[in-house]
Amino acid sequence: MILCGVIVISYLFSIMSRKLRVPSVLLLMFSGIIGRYVTDKYQLTVELPRLVVEGLGVVGLIMIVLEAGLDLKLTRDKLPLIRKSFFSASVIFFASAALITGILVYWLEESLIQCIVYAIPMSIISSAIVIPSLHHMTNAKKEFLVYEASFSDIVGIIVFNYFVAEEILTWASAGIFVGGIVGSVVLSIAFSVLLFLIMTNTKLNIKFFLIISLLILLYASGKLLHLPSLLIILVFGLMINNWNLVKLPAFLGTYSKKQVHEIHEILHSITAELSFLVRTFFFILFGYTIQIELVFQADVALVGGMIVLALLLVRLFYLRVFMKANLLPELFFMPRGLITIVLFYKIPDVLKLSSFNESIIAFVILATSTLMMLGSIFYKGEKEPIQEEQLFADNLSHESLPTSETVAKTS
Repeated sequence: MILCGVIVISYLFSIMSRKLRVPSVLLLMFSGIIGRYVTDKYQLTVELPRLVVEGLGVVGLIMIVLEAGLDLKLTRDKLPLIRKSFFSASVIFFASAALITGILVYWLEESLIQCIVYAIPMSIISSAIVIPSLHHMTNAKKEFLVYEASFSDIVGIIVFNYFVAEEILTWASAGIFVGGIVGSVVLSIAFSVLLFLIMTNTKLNIKFFLIISLLILLYASGKLLHLPSLLIILVFGLMINNWNLVKLPAFLGTYSKKQVHEIHEILHSITAELSFLVRTFFFILFGYTIQIELVFQADVALVGGMIVLALLLVRLFYLRVFMKANLLPELFFMPRGLITIVLFYKIPDVLKLSSFNESIIAFVILATSTLMMLGSIFYKGEKEPIQEEQLFADNLSHESLPTSETVAKTS
């Protein structure tokens, strides 16, 4: 009853978030915090193994990265948007990581590499929080923020995997890392072909757990082979969503567009449903692990506040100077969430900071999510276009009147 009740409440939170423009994950975290307060008040013992939270986070991470791949449509008319969102995500990520590293080195006086490893998770925008919170925006703003958050996840995960390797900052490690990326792409292509063979030839309707098992098997295989596993999942999702870009007639003739479309729909449905389920329990459990009195300690609030201010200033500078974009609400859509927590759990013991207070992570997540909520509430849907909207308008102005062929292609 409790588990089912939590799912129903999470669904109601999703509805409320659309009306109130409050991120549903923020409501879930506060529910966990309230649950912790109640159990502490009545002296109830509820032990949550860290492995459970981490396991949920890993499954959620797989679903988020796959969902990003299934949402990223690589078409010629979107190239300007893809380019701008990629550079925005990358530049803001690296600049944020550099500033946070400086803050940690100054306050904690510990190893530079260790501080970099801790700074990386806090520099990644959480697509798990951003994407469900864009329903009230224009299509141009929505597309830009979806691409930016997805690219931030991808770039951050790849950089994190590099810095937690046993050997870094050498030519050999760089070669191994690049080789791992190439191997991941090859493995993704082979896996995509295998999945197509299975899905198009099976007569059974049992596909949900088959796909989930194959995805987790792929992730685990990549880990055993020391390959960036999430990159494998991403490339797989991109191939499914951009099958029309494959230029192999003999291979394309094996599968009809209808079969590819059906597989895409199944995967999209699975990722949406499972992401909702994992996100629900993950953020409630994470909220339960937060001791709110520790989050607002003077030292935690000071360091966490400096980190959030650094994130805000970097984003403000880039959006205003390089993008020349409207600042509302894009400036405030920089929440940290599931990826930050999962990567934080994955920091090896040898790279852990001895003087780092884990409550800083909770402070940064709560503060950035609150900023996104405020930006969303105060956004009134102005008609003034940001740069991406103007690009779309320019593209439309150069197009001829739609013909039946172009209408069919658009459809």
